[in-house]
Amino acid sequence: MRTPETTPVRNVVFFHGRVSTRAMDRGAAMQRRIDSPEGRAQHGQRFATVGPVFGNRRANKRLDRCTLRGRTKVDTQWKRYCLVHTIEKLAQAGYAA
Repeated sequence: MRTPETTPVRNVVFFHGRVSTRAMDRGAAMQRRIDSPEGRAQHGQRFATVGPVFGNRRANKRLDRCTLRGRTKVDTQWKRYCLVHTIEKLAQAGYAA
Protein backbone atom coordinates (compact mmCIF):
# COMPACT_ATOMS: atom_id res chain seq x y z
CA MET A 1 0.00 0.00 0.00
CA ARG A 2 1.20 3.44 -0.76
CA THR A 3 -0.35 5.12 2.28
CA PRO A 4 -1.28 2.49 4.88
CA GLU A 5 -2.01 5.05 7.61
CA THR A 6 -4.75 6.77 5.60
CA THR A 7 -6.23 3.70 3.90
CA PRO A 8 -9.51 2.86 5.71
CA VAL A 9 -9.81 -0.74 4.48
CA ARG A 10 -7.18 -3.34 3.77
CA ASN A 11 -7.87 -6.34 1.57
CA VAL A 12 -5.89 -9.55 1.41
CA VAL A 13 -6.11 -11.61 -1.75
CA PHE A 14 -4.62 -15.06 -2.31
CA PHE A 15 -4.06 -16.19 -5.86
CA HIS A 16 -4.09 -19.91 -6.51
CA GLY A 17 -3.09 -19.94 -10.15
CA ARG A 18 -5.06 -18.94 -13.19
CA VAL A 19 -8.80 -19.30 -13.59
CA SER A 20 -9.45 -21.96 -16.18
CA THR A 21 -11.07 -20.85 -19.39
CA ARG A 22 -13.40 -23.82 -18.97
CA ALA A 23 -14.96 -22.20 -15.89
CA MET A 24 -15.46 -18.96 -17.82
CA ASP A 25 -17.04 -20.92 -20.68
CA ARG A 26 -19.52 -22.49 -18.25
CA GLY A 27 -20.58 -19.07 -16.98
CA ALA A 28 -21.05 -17.78 -20.52
CA ALA A 29 -23.05 -20.89 -21.43
CA MET A 30 -25.32 -20.41 -18.41
CA GLN A 31 -25.82 -16.75 -19.30
CA ARG A 32 -26.85 -17.75 -22.84
CA ARG A 33 -29.31 -20.31 -21.44
CA ILE A 34 -30.90 -17.77 -19.10
CA ASP A 35 -31.06 -15.12 -21.81
CA SER A 36 -32.86 -17.45 -24.23
CA PRO A 37 -36.68 -17.14 -24.46
CA GLU A 38 -37.13 -20.53 -22.76
CA GLY A 39 -34.66 -19.58 -20.03
CA ARG A 40 -36.46 -16.31 -19.34
CA ALA A 41 -39.77 -18.15 -19.03
CA GLN A 42 -38.31 -20.68 -16.59
CA HIS A 43 -36.59 -17.94 -14.60
CA GLY A 44 -39.88 -16.07 -14.30
CA GLN A 45 -41.64 -19.19 -13.06
CA ARG A 46 -38.98 -19.72 -10.43
CA PHE A 47 -39.69 -16.33 -8.90
CA ALA A 48 -43.39 -17.07 -8.92
CA THR A 49 -43.05 -20.40 -7.12
CA VAL A 50 -39.90 -20.41 -4.98
CA GLY A 51 -39.41 -16.76 -4.04
CA PRO A 52 -42.58 -16.36 -1.93
CA VAL A 53 -41.53 -19.23 0.34
CA PHE A 54 -38.37 -17.35 1.34
CA GLY A 55 -40.19 -14.02 1.68
CA ASN A 56 -43.02 -15.47 3.75
CA ARG A 57 -40.66 -17.36 6.03
CA ARG A 58 -38.48 -14.36 6.63
CA ALA A 59 -40.88 -11.41 6.68
CA ASN A 60 -44.14 -12.86 8.00
CA LYS A 61 -42.88 -15.64 10.24
CA ARG A 62 -39.68 -13.88 11.32
CA LEU A 63 -37.68 -17.05 10.79
CA ASP A 64 -34.48 -15.32 9.73
CA ARG A 65 -32.05 -18.02 10.77
CA CYS A 66 -31.91 -21.64 11.76
CA THR A 67 -31.81 -22.31 15.48
CA LEU A 68 -30.18 -25.74 15.19
CA ARG A 69 -26.67 -26.81 14.25
CA GLY A 70 -25.55 -29.46 11.85
CA ARG A 71 -26.54 -30.14 8.28
CA THR A 72 -29.11 -32.83 9.09
CA LYS A 73 -30.86 -30.76 11.76
CA VAL A 74 -30.88 -27.59 9.64
CA ASP A 75 -32.25 -29.57 6.69
CA THR A 76 -35.02 -30.96 8.90
CA GLN A 77 -35.84 -27.50 10.24
CA TRP A 78 -35.95 -26.03 6.71
CA LYS A 79 -38.32 -28.80 5.60
CA ARG A 80 -40.59 -28.05 8.55
CA TYR A 81 -40.73 -24.37 7.56
CA CYS A 82 -41.63 -25.37 4.00
CA LEU A 83 -44.25 -27.81 5.29
CA VAL A 84 -45.90 -25.08 7.37
CA HIS A 85 -45.90 -22.80 4.33
CA THR A 86 -47.54 -25.51 2.20
CA ILE A 87 -50.17 -26.34 4.82
CA GLU A 88 -51.08 -22.64 5.08
CA LYS A 89 -51.45 -22.45 1.29
CA LEU A 90 -53.72 -25.49 1.30
CA ALA A 91 -55.79 -24.08 4.15
CA GLN A 92 -56.24 -20.75 2.34
CA ALA A 93 -57.25 -22.59 -0.83
CA GLY A 94 -60.09 -24.33 1.01
CA TYR A 95 -58.60 -27.79 1.51
CA ALA A 96 -58.90 -27.60 5.31
CA ALA A 97 -61.86 -29.49 6.69
